Amino acid sequence: VRRGGQGTPVRLLPEDFEISRTEHMTRASTVLMVDLSLSMPMRDNFLAAKKVAMALHTLISTRFPRDFLGLVGFSEVAREIKAEELPEVSWDFVYGTNMQHGLMLARRMLAHRPGTRQIIMITDGEPTAHLVPERGGDSYEVSFSYPPTAETLRVTLAEVVRCTRANITINTFMLDANRSLQGFVEQMTKLNRGRAFFTTPETLGDYVLVDFLEHRRTSRTSRRGA
Repeated sequence: VRRGGQGTPVRLLPEDFEISRTEHMTRASTVLMVDLSLSMPMRDNFLAAKKVAMALHTLISTRFPRDFLGLVGFSEVAREIKAEELPEVSWDFVYGTNMQHGLMLARRMLAHRPGTRQIIMITDGEPTAHLVPERGGDSYEVSFSYPPTAETLRVTLAEVVRCTRANITINTFMLDANRSLQGFVEQMTKLNRGRAFFTTPETLGDYVLVDFLEHRRTSRTSRRGA
């Protein structure tokens, strides 16, 4: 290789070259919330929800390894589930569907994640529990009531609003389309502009995985258009 046309040779070695790859892949950050309350196994919904969690984890880790997937199980209270714990996850022997706590954990897990952010919630009942701060504010107790109280609905929807302000979409997959759950989820979708799906244990997997891929495709298209 000659430099500047002066005839002076420049010797280049392989280590003098650096390859820079620019990836235009859209990252997505997702938290899957799975209802672990006692109603799930009683209505034969739990196994389908667990299979979906494992399938979504496999899909993201193999096809979209740069994406983030968090897992939250919720019943009377909510907790984060590690991917390696999935095979051993079971339902909780308690009543109570604490969506408020689940959404709170999911929102915090997504707070500093890149790309588009969404919560996928799988449930078969309306919210029947919420956290009540104890005096001093350092700990909480659980308030449970069936039918749900107005306060449980209020604080759960307040958490939906917080997610919405954080640009987190909530898509809900309902395994028991009773009137109470439908009415609550309709309020959620109005506040958040996410989507709601009425499904069955047999079709849940197809709905969740197809919707995840569609969400990713739409997000990528909209970013290109921008």
